[in-house]
Amino acid sequence: MQKPKVGFIVYGVHKDGLLDPMGTPFIDDELVKNAKAALKNAGVELVEYDLVIASKQEAKECLTKFKKMDDVDAVVLFSGTWVWAAHLIAPIRDFSFTGKGIVLWTNPGSQGWRPVGGLVMHGALKEVGIKHRFVYGSYDNSKEINKIVSWCRASQEKNRLNMSTVGTFGGRGMGQTCGVADPSQWMKIFGVDIDSRDTTELIDTAKNITADEIKEARKAIQVFFADPIPDDETSERSIRLYLAIKKIVKKENWDFYTIQSFPGLGDDYSATCFAQSMMLNDGVGTSTLGDFNTLLTAKLLTDLSEDPIYYGDLQHIDKTNNEIKIIGDGACPPSLAGKLGPAGFAEHGIPTEGEAGGLSVKLVCKPGKGVLARVGRNNGEFEMVITRCTVFEPSKEELEKRQLECGIPFWPHAFVTAHCDIDRLVEAWNNEYAVLGYGEHLYDELIAFCELTGIKMVAL
Repeated sequence: MQKPKVGFIVYGVHKDGLLDPMGTPFIDDELVKNAKAALKNAGVELVEYDLVIASKQEAKECLTKFKKMDDVDAVVLFSGTWVWAAHLIAPIRDFSFTGKGIVLWTNPGSQGWRPVGGLVMHGALKEVGIKHRFVYGSYDNSKEINKIVSWCRASQEKNRLNMSTVGTFGGRGMGQTCGVADPSQWMKIFGVDIDSRDTTELIDTAKNITADEIKEARKAIQVFFADPIPDDETSERSIRLYLAIKKIVKKENWDFYTIQSFPGLGDDYSATCFAQSMMLNDGVGTSTLGDFNTLLTAKLLTDLSEDPIYYGDLQHIDKTNNEIKIIGDGACPPSLAGKLGPAGFAEHGIPTEGEAGGLSVKLVCKPGKGVLARVGRNNGEFEMVITRCTVFEPSKEELEKRQLECGIPFWPHAFVTAHCDIDRLVEAWNNEYAVLGYGEHLYDELIAFCELTGIKMVAL
């Protein structure tokens, strides 16, 4: 995970060692030092501004500097003591037009009158309508630090999406109504351009992959699987398709992409599930069926998590124990294989959804804590449904029975317990797909992303 780069600014009128009537400096330098250290220890790269800002000119010079730093994702305005809000508000407003995150942070305590400086700025930003997060909490409280870090990481992701390009191979797959995109809406909200190609070039590129490229790819792929890669025409087409996608995504400078899969490509050349598995394993945000909403969710979780993500069908929901089985159609990054065994190979196996066939991945996802999420649209407006979850593995004795329940036991399975009101989840969910991300931090970061972008969140 890339660390967010954050400007750290201390503000306050009574600065430069000025003492209160009892002889104590208004600004506690040790407190400021500890606050910076807490953020660094939490994975934030700080750009420290040496001057404590108080006047209009100081604030203008400071915020203008950070405004021009394209690699800065957010700023933290740290309350050193009280301040005149009118001196800071205009430069903060000007900085806010960058779209980057703004955090107001006040450490509790009577000394220095820090809460006064925090609350007056919090009120000023609310009055003017400047989006920000106000954190009133101590540097040694991990919960409060997480409020700052999650906002900064969400801002980093918002910045990453801005001026990016998403590509699509082909059109809508399987008649997906709840995955289509409005290019103007994506540009307006995220600053993302949607580019498109049909699959003709993709197939031509796949057919022109050389024998040496296939040989090298087999070596690189094999390390993720216990069984040898099948040596047949179907497997070769799957590998060719994977390499062709990589080439075109790189050539077109796409930051993430979606692919129709079938009808079309999966009937004419190869099912896409193996290629999709390996692209996810490479850390590329992607989705099948031209499903842009699942794609956006996959992109967010891929960028924010240390592990690859898995998207698949909410194939069964057991309301008696909140257990959900997520089963994708052969597409899952092999590095997510759990203790029940390394990833293996299978055939796509469904003639009505890709008659050409293709290699697919067989595995059971590793245990861990994380989130289930999906961005969707409700009456044309974006919303995200999200819940915390725990991924578990059945016992070896139970596994075969559990895999046979769906009728397609060779597709990848994730067994998940959702930590929410399951009736609310079923009602709120916006597609058959769910995206599984590993990492407890993801829940707060996705919520922060929704707040920063104006997406309605349904946090269960």
